[in-house]
Amino acid sequence: MTSSTVGTTSSVDIPDNIQPKDWRKTGIIVAFSAIPLALLVFFTYLPFFNMVGYSFYKMKYIGTPKWIGLQNYIEVFTRPDTLSSLKLSLYYMAGALIQVAIALYLSTMLAFKVRGGGFFKAVYFFPFLINGIAVGFIFKFFYTRGYVFDTVLQWCGFQLDSLPYWLKDQRINNWSLVGASIWRYLGQNVILFIGAIMSVDKTLYEAAEIDGANKWQQFKHIILPGIQTILVLNIILSITGSLSAFEGPYVITTGANGTATYFVLMDQLAHGSQKVGLASAMAVVLLMIILLCALLQQMFFKYVFRDADDGVAKAKKKAAKIERQRRKMALKNAPIVRNGSRNTGNGSGNSSLNGFSNNKEKAVA
Repeated sequence: MTSSTVGTTSSVDIPDNIQPKDWRKTGIIVAFSAIPLALLVFFTYLPFFNMVGYSFYKMKYIGTPKWIGLQNYIEVFTRPDTLSSLKLSLYYMAGALIQVAIALYLSTMLAFKVRGGGFFKAVYFFPFLINGIAVGFIFKFFYTRGYVFDTVLQWCGFQLDSLPYWLKDQRINNWSLVGASIWRYLGQNVILFIGAIMSVDKTLYEAAEIDGANKWQQFKHIILPGIQTILVLNIILSITGSLSAFEGPYVITTGANGTATYFVLMDQLAHGSQKVGLASAMAVVLLMIILLCALLQQMFFKYVFRDADDGVAKAKKKAAKIERQRRKMALKNAPIVRNGSRNTGNGSGNSSLNGFSNNKEKAVA
């Protein structure tokens, strides 16, 4: 009786663990996802597609639109003011690179133990917390003739008559606005770089010091490869954001004296001249430019960092390769269930099961 019971048990297949679907959990996930998705569709995607449609019309906010096809796009690339406003983006791109370089230098120092490190981190990050309009008003008075900046320079020995008009002189006013932008966004990059540098394995620094590497060599061969992802992301966001600079020139100079960026000009055409179709076409062109710049930057950094690797990427690739091989072998040797019995490709499954059953019966007997 015992042997038959054991034999019967050995021939019974283990059923699959199939759990009933939790419809309540699924409903909660759908409910919480539906609200943000609906907001995203109604307030982002639908307005965007409507704007693309407006770009093919000559229209105002009030009145009947007139279909003109690609005429708005042709006008974008033929108007001298739109082309000159695009050139102003080069100032902000240069400022973005300077900003990333300064942030990388400061974060490299603050990521390690320094006296008053927490205080300096708060000081650098505080301007990013201030509203952009408030920053604009701060620098509007900061650069005004005879105010803060001129007073500080007079303390340093400069004469007021020898100082330029920081917001009127077209040789320097755009650089003044770029300086305000660097001041505001520097702290954000510093904090991101500090977090990335602190995530690098500290044993790498100890091994580099044992090998005699100096601080520059550690920065070049340990820190840069370790923060490659954050560095590339910051540069891409900074440069693409410089193409849509708006708050600083709009609040500080209202686009006067040759400081009207592409976004400021778009606002003037849309709300001042009520050329809604032309402004929509400018927005679509700006989106295409930003996407193109982001793609080119990714290709550039992929080429620059082609040989940079701290060992983590190679280890992940090797581990993934080993895992694929293990799964492939497991699938190859897995038993196949047919007509209530388990078989493998070479028949070893039945023999092993029968042998196990016979051994158990002999043990019971």
